[in-house]
Amino acid sequence: MMLMGILDRYIARVVLGGTLIALLVVLALDVFFSFIGEVGDIGRGNYHALDALAYITLTIPRRIHELFPMAALLGSLMGLGMLASNSELVAMRAAGFSVRRVIASVLQVGILMLAVTTLVGEFVAPEADRQGQALREQALHDRTTFQSRHGYWIRDENRFIHIRRMDDPADLQDVFVYELDADHHLESATRIARARHQEGIWELSRVRTSRFEPASVQVSREQQAQRAQLMMPGVLDVVVLEPESMSVRELRRYIEYLASNGLEAERHQLALWLRLSAPLAGLVMLFLAVPFVFGSLRNVGAGQRLLVGVMVGIGFQLLVQILSHTGQVYGIHPVVSAFAPILLFLSGGVWALRRL
Repeated sequence: MMLMGILDRYIARVVLGGTLIALLVVLALDVFFSFIGEVGDIGRGNYHALDALAYITLTIPRRIHELFPMAALLGSLMGLGMLASNSELVAMRAAGFSVRRVIASVLQVGILMLAVTTLVGEFVAPEADRQGQALREQALHDRTTFQSRHGYWIRDENRFIHIRRMDDPADLQDVFVYELDADHHLESATRIARARHQEGIWELSRVRTSRFEPASVQVSREQQAQRAQLMMPGVLDVVVLEPESMSVRELRRYIEYLASNGLEAERHQLALWLRLSAPLAGLVMLFLAVPFVFGSLRNVGAGQRLLVGVMVGIGFQLLVQILSHTGQVYGIHPVVSAFAPILLFLSGGVWALRRL
């Protein structure tokens, strides 16, 4: 029994080390190519190379969460493949260590790694992405966006906008707009109870405007008003993430808002189910390494294992993307689009395991 525990820890340590190394490699490649993609914007406004580097750095938590399934497959393939090449797996099986026990050891450490990456994706990545987008927007367009527990603060040229509640970028509540003149003196202060953007026009409700004259303050009130431009287009994009970058809590809250207002929520529902299925996808990738190592890849080199792992990982991601897009076009339920690739690859792994 003590021997089995030692072997469990040994396999877990090998898989953990291989996965961390693979994650660092694929993360470095992803960051490098993302930085290359930002080069075209360097020089615009105040956006410099250091700003691009800071922006990319702030997206690393999200990238870790997204890249973990492929890293888990590559790391476990390389780690278990090394044990197979050194005949250590053969010795373990001769000592009574079954294939099922190897799978259990791999999945145990996988659950631990998934717990960490899930916490990063749920609590760290969304906030880091917001900060990164705000930094990039400020450098490119001289607009500052800040989110706190009191709402959103946005600087748009000589206007400072405070949004206390925003369920959707097109539906704002309790909005305060402060406008400054060329000498940075307060020119006007406007309170808007609600602002809704429809067909290129902002529909405003209960508007109170105070204009500051040299010797007086002029106050005007409007029950309903329209503005062609309350703020620069796209300025709210820096505080509202793409569905793929939102946490489960944010997605659920946003889906409820869309449903209550009769708006389409298919894209956000798909993102929610993809989020919920991500831990299972990571476990399936770890599981797939076992039949590969004990089967057709037992006596091949590390380069071939790496190639197979990359092909399987890319194939999985392609299948997820294809089902996601076709599901939205043909009305396939998001649960099917999110879990079908996982079940398909899991079935393939079970079939390969039974052939051993």
